Amino acid sequence: MKVRKAVIPVAGLGTRFLPASKAIPKEMLTIVDRPTIQYIVEEVVASGIEQIIFITSSGKSAIENHFDYDFALDHALTDKGKTRLAEEMNHISNLIDVVSVRQKKPMGLGHAIWMARDVVGNEPFAVLLGDDLVLSEQPCLKQMTNLFNEVQESVVAIQRVPAEETYQYGIVEGTPTSTRVHKIERMVEKPAPGTTRSDMAIIGRYILQPDIFDILGKTTPGHGGEIQLTDALLALANKRGMYAYEFEGTRFDAGDKMGYLKAIIAFALRHPDVCENFSDHIKEVAKTL
Repeated sequence: MKVRKAVIPVAGLGTRFLPASKAIPKEMLTIVDRPTIQYIVEEVVASGIEQIIFITSSGKSAIENHFDYDFALDHALTDKGKTRLAEEMNHISNLIDVVSVRQKKPMGLGHAIWMARDVVGNEPFAVLLGDDLVLSEQPCLKQMTNLFNEVQESVVAIQRVPAEETYQYGIVEGTPTSTRVHKIERMVEKPAPGTTRSDMAIIGRYILQPDIFDILGKTTPGHGGEIQLTDALLALANKRGMYAYEFEGTRFDAGDKMGYLKAIIAFALRHPDVCENFSDHIKEVAKTL
């Protein structure tokens, strides 16, 4: 069965980016010339997905507005002869079919995904977290859908991390089945030192079978009253199998200040309008350090 829908949770408060995220959704902070969330949506589109479900909350209307058609802006740009820019704005509004679902209480990532159950229905779907940007030749999600089409089971994206950093991630343990692919046997959320030998950390890309909704609906809230996704993923893996995919590309945690800055540099060096001048600037700055 083909993956046609993608869920993007954007309901978080963005506390790691305060005070910048006090009045502006963190997903709308820019990387060069476009908001972070647009890179995520463009990855979805490039991966052949047909519909996006945003899980939103109060104060996140700017995200929906960004992907909507703005009549006044379109005509203002056209009247000023800025045709190319007007076309780009129209392109954004026509990228993909968008649905929004409101998460009324901050009850965690697992709950946010569960909120999409009525829109997703009984079919596999993708989940992308807005904090994670992946720079790659082939979109990360496209790599994952290629694997899903082969195995027809849930897939989570992973990256190798240093042993001293495993406590910051959900960690998977499993058996290799092919290059970059592992059959998952165990998952541990932010393991204490010495409790796992695995260095395979889950990042914010998932393809999930709809069985996850029933599991999430029965999951008891944990720390902070939140429904943890990792617990539900392990239950799903035990029920029908799940694969971990070591994607090709570089991941940036754009929800972290340092990760955000690294993402700006990486994407600027690939941007056709600024890459050359920016590269020269970086070299000049490096000489002064």
